[in-house]
This record gives sequence, structure tokens and C-alpha cells, in this order.
Amino acid sequence: MNMHRGNHGFTLIELMITVAVVAILAAIAIPSYQGHVRRTACEDAKGALTGLANAMERFRSQQGTYLAAAAGGADTGAPSIFANQSPVDGTPKQFDLTISAATASTYTLTAAPIAGSILAGQGSLTLTSAGVRAGNAPLGNLWGSCRGI
Repeated sequence: MNMHRGNHGFTLIELMITVAVVAILAAIAIPSYQGHVRRTACEDAKGALTGLANAMERFRSQQGTYLAAAAGGADTGAPSIFANQSPVDGTPKQFDLTISAATASTYTLTAAPIAGSILAGQGSLTLTSAGVRAGNAPLGNLWGSCRGI
């Protein structure tokens, strides 16, 4: 009785086709994922600036001024009344949040990308007590939507 045993395993051609398919999928998926991470970091920074603005308003309602809301009772610098980095509740941290200008009745808040972060060198976002949303390009142009990065 002669039993035919089939070949087990893959041919070199099958293996090469599999590697090519995986490479094509990776070439599509990796840039898409990186774009999603950049947009998420941008949206987190906008949300954190809005949260810091709300904290500034609470501070003023209690203290009668925006002055001394930064760390160590300073008028500018890292906030002592809110998180100083974004995302506020996650990692990796992508932006530094600062009170870049403050008077008794006005403030300007800034979110600047941390060196080495995915948006490093892409500008900054600012928010003022009057609700003016601006910043340095290209991030400063993205208050409406972070899709452009």
C-alpha cells in the first residue's frame, strides 16, 4: 500500500506574496495611524486649554484677579490651578500648558508641543480671556479642526 504524503509547508513564492501583502498593509496603516495620533494630540491640547481657561475663570471669581495663578504665585508660567501638560489624564505628554500673559483682568494661555513629541516644531495654540483662539502656524490655524496636520 502506497500512501501519498502531501507536502507540508510554504513555498518561497507563497512566503514572498505574504510578505508583500503585509508590507502593503503596513504602508497604508502606519501613516493613517500617525495622522490619527497627531489629530488626537491637537484635540487634547485644545481641550486642555479650554479646561485651563475654565480654571482661570474660577480663580478670578475666588480671587478677584487672574494674577498669581501660575506656579509659586507667579503671574506667568506653568499653572498652579490646572494641569501643566496635555493630555491632562494620559501619556505620553505632548504639550506644555502655560499662562503666557496675565493681568488683573486678562490672560493669554499657550499650549506648545514638547520637544520630541509628535507635533514638535509645528507651532502652538493660544487662547485669551476674550475667547480669541490663535497661535503659531500650522497649529494656530487648526482651532476649527485638527485635520490639517
